[in-house]
Amino acid sequence: MSKSDPAKIKTVSFSLPFGIGSVEWQSDPTERKAAWSIYVELVTRIAVQSLETDQGLLREALTSLYNLFPVTRQVLKQAGPDVGASLDSVGGIAIAVLNNGLRPFLAKWHPLLQTWEAQRPPHLSAKEHERNWSEETKLRAELELLRKDLEKYANALAEIAGVKEKQKEVNNG
Repeated sequence: MSKSDPAKIKTVSFSLPFGIGSVEWQSDPTERKAAWSIYVELVTRIAVQSLETDQGLLREALTSLYNLFPVTRQVLKQAGPDVGASLDSVGGIAIAVLNNGLRPFLAKWHPLLQTWEAQRPPHLSAKEHERNWSEETKLRAELELLRKDLEKYANALAEIAGVKEKQKEVNNG
């Protein structure tokens, strides 16, 4: 099936985070399937769920975010070149989110947290030790900002995959 088959093409338009900007293009079945796969991975992780002060470990949140790299790579490799690499394609958007959003965040916070974790005394739990870290509140605040941007990305993927309208129908029905 070619991209020009009107029965299988859907025009999508949305704004994206991380300086990617607004995008409008016609997605095809291959892109919709890839968008769905990435969407499921994204929304089932801490990436788009709030991490309250008394919940979870920052290490687990960073690991979950880091794991979006191999998952996204695998989805894009399996989908093949039809998902594209330019910003008017699922592949291009996914790559930009990884490189412009997740990579800088993880490059900053992973080594800082790792250094703090290495100083944990044996009598303290990982959670207690994280709470004693002077940067814990700042990391949680930045994680929340990242979460909001990833939520925009997840909404765009839902739109591309064609599930956003269906979600609204389920919620209103």
